[in-house]
Amino acid sequence: MAISLYDVSVTSFLQTLGGVAGFLDRGASHFQDNNIDADAFVETRLFSDMLPFRFQILSVAHHSLGAIEGVRAGLFSPGAQIPPLGYGDLQKVVADARETLAKVTPDEINALEGKDVVFQFRDMKMPFTAEGFLQSFSLPNLHFHATTAYDILRIHGVPLGKRDYMGQLRLKV
Repeated sequence: MAISLYDVSVTSFLQTLGGVAGFLDRGASHFQDNNIDADAFVETRLFSDMLPFRFQILSVAHHSLGAIEGVRAGLFSPGAQIPPLGYGDLQKVVADARETLAKVTPDEINALEGKDVVFQFRDMKMPFTAEGFLQSFSLPNLHFHATTAYDILRIHGVPLGKRDYMGQLRLKV
């Protein structure tokens, strides 16, 4: 059996978003148990030259649901402004992305194979096919930002392990 574009994109996005939702929940519990202001935490960075936790979570949604929307439109650009969302708002962004992606059908995504997609940042344009964009641009970006968010939580004492990152595995049934 061949693997489909839906399998390598939407199914993978949903697995990672599930992991992110889970470790966000663990973070919220940790903050509550330790009297830490979760809304202040969203500005936390790994290093001063990296964007904050808030950006990392928004980017997870942007490189999953936003990637599918970009492929549909034939154009993907970085998000505009980074809205000043609180921790609970970020959890909702991830939940909404999961909910919307869960409604996308395999036929709809598989029909996009071969479609031209342009990544545009200011005056720079990079041409892709839908599958090239999703596999070589969106998936690596999704994992980079999910890992960075995980690491920010982990370095600040949230008790997480690798299993928390992985989400729901696709086991043989």
